[in-house]
Amino acid sequence: SQIWDLLFTPRHVKNVLCIFRAEIVSLASFACVRALLVVRRPAHVYGSRCFSSSAKMTDMVPMKRALISVSDKGQLLELAAALKECGVQVLSTGGTAKFLQEAGLPVTDVSDYTGFPEMMDGRVKTLHPKVHGGLLAIRGNPAHEKACTDHGIDKIDMLVVNLYPFASTVAKGADFDTCIENVDIGGPAMIRGASKNHPFVTVLTDPSQYAKVIEELKANNGCTSMKTRRSLAAAAYAHTGAYDAAIANWFARQNDEVPAVTTRAYEMAFPLKYGCNMHQLPANIYKMNNGTLPFKVLNGKPGYINLLDALNSWALVKEASKALGLPAAASFKHCSPAGAAVAVPLTETEKLAYEAPADLTLPALAYLRARNADPMCSFGDWAALSDIVDEQTAMYLKTEVADGIIAPGYTPEALKILSAKKSGGFIVLEADPNFVSPGGDVDYREIGGCVFAQRGHGDKVITTKMMENVPTKNKDLPEQAKRDQVLATVAIKYTQSNSVGYAINGMMIGVGAGQQSRVDCVKLAGRKVTTWWMRQHPKVLALQFKPEVKRTGRVNARVRYIEGDMTDIEYKTWAEQFIEVPAPLEKTDYDEHMKTLTGVTLSSDAFFPFRDSIDVCIRYGVKYIAQPGGSVQDAGVTEACDQYDLVQSHHGLRLFHH
Repeated sequence: SQIWDLLFTPRHVKNVLCIFRAEIVSLASFACVRALLVVRRPAHVYGSRCFSSSAKMTDMVPMKRALISVSDKGQLLELAAALKECGVQVLSTGGTAKFLQEAGLPVTDVSDYTGFPEMMDGRVKTLHPKVHGGLLAIRGNPAHEKACTDHGIDKIDMLVVNLYPFASTVAKGADFDTCIENVDIGGPAMIRGASKNHPFVTVLTDPSQYAKVIEELKANNGCTSMKTRRSLAAAAYAHTGAYDAAIANWFARQNDEVPAVTTRAYEMAFPLKYGCNMHQLPANIYKMNNGTLPFKVLNGKPGYINLLDALNSWALVKEASKALGLPAAASFKHCSPAGAAVAVPLTETEKLAYEAPADLTLPALAYLRARNADPMCSFGDWAALSDIVDEQTAMYLKTEVADGIIAPGYTPEALKILSAKKSGGFIVLEADPNFVSPGGDVDYREIGGCVFAQRGHGDKVITTKMMENVPTKNKDLPEQAKRDQVLATVAIKYTQSNSVGYAINGMMIGVGAGQQSRVDCVKLAGRKVTTWWMRQHPKVLALQFKPEVKRTGRVNARVRYIEGDMTDIEYKTWAEQFIEVPAPLEKTDYDEHMKTLTGVTLSSDAFFPFRDSIDVCIRYGVKYIAQPGGSVQDAGVTEACDQYDLVQSHHGLRLFHH
């Protein structure tokens, strides 16, 4: 008895440690102490706010009484039937009680249990000590046990509650009073109480949780495990937190206020293998609480960068198609387009340069153009199409090296072809064309402990009408030029800034992204324009490859031939691909061929601060300029355009993208 008193006074842990540290306990005494530590300790040694030892150590808890009050009756009968089979007494309220009774299941109305009726139009029905005491009572705690006995409180071992549908009521456009009446009070109070007491109480807040609990009840003679209860409690607190966040944000909007504290609730959609890099773990995709993702995964396992490319590229092609009334496509790499295009017929020379298949459908034509803006950069790209992907488009994509695709739909044949690509690992996403973010029109981003918030600008659609403000002397702006201005402007809207883009024939032919100097963007994209146009030079078209050289090899060999800056070692390997090694291109080949390129559009995501960009772009066949304007140097830039007889449009919309 002395050892017992020593061990289980409030200082028992310290005393035991002192005994062990002083090494004054004999082997026999140690065995005795060890045995005592696993014996059930009497509850009187704990204060009224502490669990008894049995409470701490309990894993499996039998369900004897459940309270069910739900607005969503989905899968409820299956759960109630399982509870009946386990001999669980069910308490319920109002409509839920009636629903269960009509199904022939025994139910005790909460009003009969508490002795108080529902009142105030149902606002008060579970806010009662006999309900909350039953949920919060610590089993084995003498004070709690006495309170239950004295006040006729029955312990409640399971709570099944889902809350009034506040978010969906708001989404339906209900008036203020209706929304207020869909703010649940009793439900969150019960959920929080039951979750706090999760060592003894199982709390379910969503029908998706029922099946697992039913399985556990059947496997464990009507008991649930601590792991399950703790997991459900975590989900319950997340549920009430998201619910309160939706209410708080809605209240702020009623007064046109920016809330001082903004809470946004996310639900895990699926885990990712890793983030941008393999060491960046964990990595996950979340969706807005009670919302959906803007796409479905039909095949493959998308990665972090895949999804960034997918969302950016989908926004681009959706907007371009809406603005121009043509199927649009994009080829993305690392959050910027390598190319983008709409379905404009190919010239005969383009067919040869792009090795185009015969009889292309419009979606296939749009993607072929997008892919051929800069085919080396498009190697391993992410594809996006504004229209349903058909078999011909899938067959063309099958021949290219790509990671995945996003589109609003696929024919069965196309989906089968794409799903077999990359040994079944090709990623196929189906975009929702009608998706509206449940998070509203403000985008949030967390970086380095700061949260950035800004209104999105996806609704700022670029149109041909915007291109009609022409400050230059030359105002001759044909429809095909307006088309290219719109396409180029939409493309750079979704390109990392600073950015410019060249376009002709309904396709981007050079994108300059992510440069600190705008004129460097013009030069970078101009180099790509040169490569694109030189691919149509007669000498390049005449290259004779050995039969075993594959398509990707031919594309890369042509580009390196045009660039011409190979080392001796590289040249030796390059030359082995040809039946007859071609003579190098001369400077006159470039100069004469580039002079034949005309009618190109250049678009910039912000104003040109100096005339230098105009002086550079003129080397690449530019005739039309699209930019927002608004610089103190606008007059000087316009004068430069006049000197080269260019047509310049000021559309008034800066389009930085970061």
